[in-house]
Amino acid sequence: MQEYESLRELVESAADDVAKAQGGNKAAGTRVRKMMQEIKTAAQDVRKKILEVRSTDDAG
Repeated sequence: MQEYESLRELVESAADDVAKAQGGNKAAGTRVRKMMQEIKTAAQDVRKKILEVRSTDDAG
């Protein structure tokens, strides 16, 4: 499922900045917060896709 793969890639790409933010890098913290917003949107897309699949399975 493409939506899940996109979500997974976003989470993986945030890992370096999360570590930097924990070390006190304020710019990395800002990048992490922005990425978390994108992850939230991507997670919502995965939820919608799962519901579509479930609805299709129920109707068929």
